[in-house]
Amino acid sequence: MGIAERRIREKEQVRASILKASWQLVTEEGWQALSIRKIAEAIEYSVPVIYDYFANKEAILLELTKQGFQILNAELVKAKKRSTDPAKQIEAMAYSYWEFAFDHKAYYQVMYGLGMPSCETVNQISELSTFSELVSQPIKDLIASSKNPDTDSFLKLHTFWSMLHGLISINMMGSNEKKEELNQRVLQDFISGFISGIKG
Repeated sequence: MGIAERRIREKEQVRASILKASWQLVTEEGWQALSIRKIAEAIEYSVPVIYDYFANKEAILLELTKQGFQILNAELVKAKKRSTDPAKQIEAMAYSYWEFAFDHKAYYQVMYGLGMPSCETVNQISELSTFSELVSQPIKDLIASSKNPDTDSFLKLHTFWSMLHGLISINMMGSNEKKEELNQRVLQDFISGFISGIKG
């Protein structure tokens, strides 16, 4: 292996160790507690070294956000493949999204730490754009076969995402009481109401 190749590999290893240490801090202390100083201490490098790889803490959080959406998108693809019926695809994807949020709570909190991503953010991050396309397609298919084929699919996507995210957020911020039965009933009520609202 040449010197140039070795340097590239070393840089990749340092970058990976920064992300690994960042993720460990996020899972142990929460994303709000993440700092460049703590990351530097964790990997035993100086603070300026971290800045050689990431412009700031937000850039690291963005990378973790991308990782989170990659995992979520893979789960949504699996859920979508369970049926060719758009209504059933929407239902399966909603449940998959819900399960992801609670199985990967730290990722979910990083992904939505500042609320719902804006359209501009969606366009800038390919993983977010992929997520939007995955959820949009069955919504568009359901609209096309509905009594109101002129329904705004973009609006429906945001309604779907907002309602689901809102329900998850309420649960994440709430007490630790066991409310699984109620949660499932609310989730089912939302999904069935959303689908029947499109069908007309």
